Amino acid sequence: EVQLVESGGGLRQAGGSLRLSCAASGFTFDRYTIGWFRQAPGKEREGVSCISISDGSTYYADSVKGRFTISSDNAKKTVYLQMNSLKPEDTAVYYCAADDTPYSGTTYYRVCNLNGMDYWGKGTLVTVSS
Repeated sequence: EVQLVESGGGLRQAGGSLRLSCAASGFTFDRYTIGWFRQAPGKEREGVSCISISDGSTYYADSVKGRFTISSDNAKKTVYLQMNSLKPEDTAVYYCAADDTPYSGTTYYRVCNLNGMDYWGKGTLVTVSS
């Protein structure tokens, strides 16, 4: 059974940091692309950052470039999202998702595509106060 379990959400003041974790199981981790998506109240779900586990290539939404860093620990089958310089507009439920395509050398919009994800976690809430 495929499982993606997010953790690490919480409440921070603007300018603070959080690290989210996504623990994966039930599939061949290094053949997948793992992504972080978020959904703010009243808004559509959007891509944040994705990583192709096979070659380590990373992709970021313009809104988080320079502030967020995605990484993976392949031995632990875990993907992390380090979020620094948090802003109130980062407040959202953050979801981890997996795509069975090992992307390489392509664009953010091709990789971090909601419709391309095969599996989803249940999400973790991040709240940033001003």
